[in-house]
Amino acid sequence: MLLPFFTALRDAKVPVSMKEWLHLMEAMDKDVAGGKVEDFYHLSRAVLVKDEKHYDRFDQVFGKVFAGVETVGAGEDLTADIPEDWLKLLTEKYLTDEEKAQIEALGGFDKLMETLKQRLEEQQGRHQGGNKWIGTGGTSPFGHGGYNPEGVRIGGPGRQGRAVKVWEKREYRNLDDQVELGTRNIKVALRRLRRFARQGMPDELDMDATIDGTARQGWLDIHMRPERRNTIKVLLFLDIGGSMDAHVKMCEELFSAAKTEFKHLEFFYFHNCLYEGVWKDNRRRHSEKIPTWELLHKCPADWRAIFVGDATMSPYEVTMPGGSVEHWNEEAGAVWLKRATQQWDKVAWLNPSQERYWSYSASVGMIRELVDERMYPLTLAGLEKAMRALAK
Repeated sequence: MLLPFFTALRDAKVPVSMKEWLHLMEAMDKDVAGGKVEDFYHLSRAVLVKDEKHYDRFDQVFGKVFAGVETVGAGEDLTADIPEDWLKLLTEKYLTDEEKAQIEALGGFDKLMETLKQRLEEQQGRHQGGNKWIGTGGTSPFGHGGYNPEGVRIGGPGRQGRAVKVWEKREYRNLDDQVELGTRNIKVALRRLRRFARQGMPDELDMDATIDGTARQGWLDIHMRPERRNTIKVLLFLDIGGSMDAHVKMCEELFSAAKTEFKHLEFFYFHNCLYEGVWKDNRRRHSEKIPTWELLHKCPADWRAIFVGDATMSPYEVTMPGGSVEHWNEEAGAVWLKRATQQWDKVAWLNPSQERYWSYSASVGMIRELVDERMYPLTLAGLEKAMRALAK
């Protein structure tokens, strides 16, 4: 019964060998997973996946194969039930556009934080469907599963993309740099950002000079030269998590192509807006942050900075100290973006959302202004336009 899981992993190019699969079957025979699908997930990932970069593809395959499955066992039938998330949706309110327009915000970031503190002190139990307390499915500015123009999401997934602050432990995955591109056009577009020079050790035969020297000297006169390389240096900043989850595939294709095309490439992750720290590994983003000041001092002005993100967030995340949804930032995101554009005058912001929707979000307009209108859609035409601008 588990054979479709094995074939699906192989089809997704997760390198699972027959030996590893037999080890998993042996563990199942000894009831190591205990029959629970969650325990089987951790067991199978530990046995089958040998490189962390394949975790994302493994999770996608596992989610498709075992959707709705509760138990997994060698002698048991796979059972399914109505997903809990579907049942929770029954309790959520449906609001028309007119009703949404009547719901007012509390009146600013400071007022929102002050009111949240009061609610935490006063509230004694769980609430659902209301407009005041911390709960679910209502119009209160605190909780999740409902609607409010400016709120603090506490637990649960985001639905409206309007949260000013997020109170939960959020897990992001690293982008897969081995994804196969559906088209070579992204690489072709990136190749417009090139500046070739011959640098380094002379390890390549210079055929023209060798022929010329041999003809002039009368003996074999071998000439060597350095290899011709692209000297463009690129800083790639990738927005991860939240609303960017819908654009993971497109960003993975871009990331994979960039690692192929640019020899001098440094990449970093951020969430929503640039702040005082970035990171290289999403699993260690809280413990191994790289100070943004360090990048500003380490990478001189000849580097090209490319930001990839939908720029969709609460305006407070751009304009206010403490506006970040994940931590208390001492300085506003706008301050850090301004420093970046002052340090690297060759900057481009690639937006994966469709350009016709940019005007619907105030934060997109703010980011465009901060990068001097150098925001381009993450399309082939937009990529080519961005690369031409960076190559000037």
